[in-house]
Amino acid sequence: MSRTKDMTVGSPSKLILQFALPLVVTNMGQQFYMIADAAIVGRGVGVDALASVGAADWIYWLILWTIIGLTQGFSTFVSRFFGDKNYKDMNRTIAMSVILCALIGVILTVAGILSARPILEALDTPSDIINGAEIYLITMVSGTLAVSAYNMASSILRAFGDGKSPLIAMLIAAVLNIGLDLLFVMTFNWGIFGAAFASVLAQFVSFIYCFVQIRKIDCVKLGRSSWKISFPMLKKLLGFSIPLALQYMVIALGGIILQSTINLQGKAFVAGYTAVNKLYGFLECTAISLGAAFTTFFAQNFGAGKKQRVEQGIKTGIKLCIIASLVVSAIILVFGKSMLQLFLDVNEKGGMEALEIGWHYLWIMALCMAILYIIYVYRSVLQAAEISVWSMVSGFGELFVRVIMGKVVIHWLGVDTLFFIEPVAWVAALLFVMVPYYIIKKTIL
Repeated sequence: MSRTKDMTVGSPSKLILQFALPLVVTNMGQQFYMIADAAIVGRGVGVDALASVGAADWIYWLILWTIIGLTQGFSTFVSRFFGDKNYKDMNRTIAMSVILCALIGVILTVAGILSARPILEALDTPSDIINGAEIYLITMVSGTLAVSAYNMASSILRAFGDGKSPLIAMLIAAVLNIGLDLLFVMTFNWGIFGAAFASVLAQFVSFIYCFVQIRKIDCVKLGRSSWKISFPMLKKLLGFSIPLALQYMVIALGGIILQSTINLQGKAFVAGYTAVNKLYGFLECTAISLGAAFTTFFAQNFGAGKKQRVEQGIKTGIKLCIIASLVVSAIILVFGKSMLQLFLDVNEKGGMEALEIGWHYLWIMALCMAILYIIYVYRSVLQAAEISVWSMVSGFGELFVRVIMGKVVIHWLGVDTLFFIEPVAWVAALLFVMVPYYIIKKTIL
């Protein structure tokens, strides 16, 4: 049981930080190699190539975030059963989750490949970048099963309180991804395809490592009985996890709709916006790490019936989120412009314009980081309490903001509206998880 962490005893702040810190390093490392990936494309291939990747990003994120939402939901039950020491149902949950991930992964792969070009055309993707965007999107979508396997395996490890194994998996993948990027893009001249292919291979290696670590956990014993199809279990997993997936899906859908407006601003605007979106993961990765720690902490304590510790964890979580967001904001405000230049060559035509657009967008988001971070506290406690509907509603709130601001308000206030859409969407998302929590607080604690 050395690869697990019991969060039902001990200091909440200490337990959350011990679990979150390796994940922070993991996610930052993952963002680093994603940044390196985009930088190699932007600096090694050009602004057009970076814009092509950006034009496909939201469409791919629709698939990726669907997977992330489902695996988060599945792993919540693993945490609860582990906290309750109910290893039989815990193992069956893992087995049923694997089956669901495989089936959904196949469906998403086929649907994504068939719809790639039509969606890009529907979004008015500029003609000079649409072919590159299609190549990138189809290559990434083709690796959906590998990405599904990695996210499921890493979610299972985190459900047991193991933050170190995903960290090591990421470090291996990061080195491999950057090495393959340089080989495929700079040496073989495979361009956008090479960058996407390198990312897929790196994710597959991450899965293999996580899978090996799961097999070393003593209480994980997937015998024949665990793999026997349990329709009540499948129904429970899907019933809880689909709203979480829908939350991410509608957020991505809002981004896709917004992308159609961004595409109309020209490739320099698309490139600048893309550069910031590549840094967005860096802005959010600490929040994601803390959110994973919160969910595991809350779920284990709900499973053990220790609701007072859940309330204590919420107070601790809010404090940690405020401190972390201030640190991240300070880093971005000091180093953000230099970070953007990793992607953009200011000596290339359109490069300086793209940089100024990106910097204007970036500092606005940096000033609003605390809002984004606190969302994860309330979203995690509702998820751990097996209440996923409000996460879905918060996603619809973000969708509404992006569509109204990107398609209606922009005609009144002009293109600067695009720079404020994310912060306003965060406010909507926070309200839809914070207000319901305080309304139902007495019934869950």
